[in-house]
Amino acid sequence: MIFADRQLAERLEAAEGFACMQFAAARKRVHPDTTSTWTRIGGADVVFDGIDAPTTQTFGLGLFAPLTAGHLDTIEQFFLSRSTTPMHEICPFAGADSMDLLCARGYRPFEVSNVLYRTIEQPASHQPEGTRVRVVGMDESELWSAINARGWAHEHPEFENFLKSTGALLVARENSPCFLAEIDGTPAAAGALSIYKGVALFAGATTVPEHRRRGLQGALLSERMRYAVEQGCDLAMMVAEAGSNSQRNAERQGFRVAYTRLKWKLVKAGS
Repeated sequence: MIFADRQLAERLEAAEGFACMQFAAARKRVHPDTTSTWTRIGGADVVFDGIDAPTTQTFGLGLFAPLTAGHLDTIEQFFLSRSTTPMHEICPFAGADSMDLLCARGYRPFEVSNVLYRTIEQPASHQPEGTRVRVVGMDESELWSAINARGWAHEHPEFENFLKSTGALLVARENSPCFLAEIDGTPAAAGALSIYKGVALFAGATTVPEHRRRGLQGALLSERMRYAVEQGCDLAMMVAEAGSNSQRNAERQGFRVAYTRLKWKLVKAGS
């Protein structure tokens, strides 16, 4: 049995920090002139992937090493020198002292998410009839991005162009296979993985509206789980908005909440 303790948190946060850095690295490969960059400060993964980009933030702050004012000075300079607001995903195992220091520096929490986990097992279920799930090639990034964008943008069409551009970077990341689910040869759903030191981070999967409720989410999960087994992973993780449908869907698939995480941003300089 895997307990929701600090050791588990370190594995999960390191895996997500790696995924975030790989996103910036992929952008740098696809767009060599980009200003994306990344480093490690005080044990935390620190990523700049563009102003206001959701991947511009830190992971593991205060978890792998005690958080100090000196660490924050260096990290804040990293972000502020690039004209972006410092933001940090803070695991509760970073401790109350870390959060107290953030408050004193003028940070405030603005986002709550649950980090979920489960052991990885070889799936026993077969795919629904007519369904095929496969890893896409680099030459299929436009196709995968279009399906991914259509699925996620159904309720938020204003995000479709953004999703298409970021989808191409997901396909370009290293150790991050992207999966396409097809029904009778028609692309219908998309999902992704990021693999780091035995941890498989299951990125959000989505289905285009006309093919929903046909078992594609289960098919994507099953095939990604099978892939993770083949890569030697023993632990799966997901991140979802606290209390959301995504969290409930993950729990139906055997995931458990490891901890609730807060995202902090600098609102004003501390005294």
